[in-house]
Amino acid sequence: MSKRFDHRPETVAIHAGPLPDPTSGAVSVPIYQSATFAFESAAQGAARFAGEDPGYIYTRLGNPTTRALEQAVAQLEGGHGALATASGMAAVSTAFLALLKSGDHVVGTDAVYGPTRVLLEKHLVKFGIASSWVPTEDLDAVRRAMRPETRMLFVETPANPTIKLADLEACSAIARAHGAVLVVDNTFSSPMLQRPFRFGADVVLHSMTKYLNGHSDVVAGILVAADGEILGRLRTMLQSLGGTIDPHQAWLVLRGLRTLALRVRAAQANAEKLAPWLAAHPRVAWVSYPGLPSFPQRELVARQMDGPGAMIAFGVKGGLEAARRTIDAVKLATLAVSLGGIETLIEHPASMTHASVPRAEREASGITDDLVRLSVGGEAWEDLRDDLDQALAASVAIEVR
Repeated sequence: MSKRFDHRPETVAIHAGPLPDPTSGAVSVPIYQSATFAFESAAQGAARFAGEDPGYIYTRLGNPTTRALEQAVAQLEGGHGALATASGMAAVSTAFLALLKSGDHVVGTDAVYGPTRVLLEKHLVKFGIASSWVPTEDLDAVRRAMRPETRMLFVETPANPTIKLADLEACSAIARAHGAVLVVDNTFSSPMLQRPFRFGADVVLHSMTKYLNGHSDVVAGILVAADGEILGRLRTMLQSLGGTIDPHQAWLVLRGLRTLALRVRAAQANAEKLAPWLAAHPRVAWVSYPGLPSFPQRELVARQMDGPGAMIAFGVKGGLEAARRTIDAVKLATLAVSLGGIETLIEHPASMTHASVPRAEREASGITDDLVRLSVGGEAWEDLRDDLDQALAASVAIEVR
């Protein structure tokens, strides 16, 4: 039986889920690496398929290890229930397909994870689902984009990779006024720093590949629903699509979840030192980080978040080539996509994670050629500073005479 908590997120992350294991008393949830589960009788099998018996049938439909992870994340987010998926995009796809139909319209954050936007603009449009992409930090722009047929407001906050924020409480009010659901991608903050259900979200999703797992060794996603009706719609679609997580992967994510608070706080402490250092660097044109005094949405950070996080976007003077020279020159940070791992990662969104978004739309959303995205890890911040310093020095073009 899952324990329920009124404790702080740091405590919930360690204790959430069915602990100890109700079958064996194990302190760590066992890995139930089984495709199928035996019935005691034909009557029990029929009852399980009818939904009258809560036992397990087949791992695509449910698994004890996966269930433990789902319970833990649902408790951490403060949701009704959760569904773990094989990837972050499996979670995004399930949300779209479960909650939208032909003729519906989505309003989404323009600076969103590239494949999320591509899924709607290039694939679901073929099935009659339209989408509009706006700067969701601008509430007037959100209001103008809403249509009578809008059925979903999809918000990523902080946005990937611009680190701009959306006011979740205001977005919830806008969505409800139009009969739409509010879906929030909470990957960048994790529930350690932001819990969107407190502000009226209907669905919260994560790429668990990132902070929830935290070790760059698992690809996974999760959907958390505010109520049973939405959870049921999501569950039916996920089971039909088959995008469920493997139990061993679920166990790895659950293990990573136990240290979420420690990892997020350590990475955030580093980012809080690196961001002002970058802002003062002569080779840096600008920095977007919620912890800077110059960040334009400081009031919203204080009201909506429990910390500024560990994601930094900055522009390198000299544009595209200077940004490329910088990331090619790092020696400690790892040049790789993804984020939220224990190690520091650096990438160039315009030519990598968001390259599939048309240039004009990409630049209009703030994803410029000079932008470098830094996922700050848990290393000594002085070592990260020194690495970035020598990399930025390499951003200056060498003149050949």
